[in-house]
Amino acid sequence: MLEIDFDKSNGLVPVIAQDDESGDVLMLAYMNREAWLKTLETGKATYWSRSRNELWVKGETSGNVQIVKEILVDCDSDTILLKVHQLAAPHAIRGINHVFIRRSKTERRKSSENPYLSRRMFINE
Repeated sequence: MLEIDFDKSNGLVPVIAQDDESGDVLMLAYMNREAWLKTLETGKATYWSRSRNELWVKGETSGNVQIVKEILVDCDSDTILLKVHQLAAPHAIRGINHVFIRRSKTERRKSSENPYLSRRMFINE
């Protein structure tokens, strides 16, 4: 089993959730040891909510469940990358399934494209 160093940051480690097919970064969250073990046990991404101070199974209320397909851990064992298949709820915000929807005004594309549907930062275009 992968060992995670939960002691470095007061019991929490950052977790990046990435779409296993497109490679899009879906979100950044945190896990404690309990969330890590529950994720391993269920195969569903489970995080620690810093605002509610409780476990949070992604999609429990929104329907945007994240099924874990692959887990990678960095060389320091203090950051986790989850490659997930996200089951998007029919009411997902603006028709997209990730939280990175806004851009810096200086980097917004100069087109009539809807900025909320863009998935990547465009630099030096």
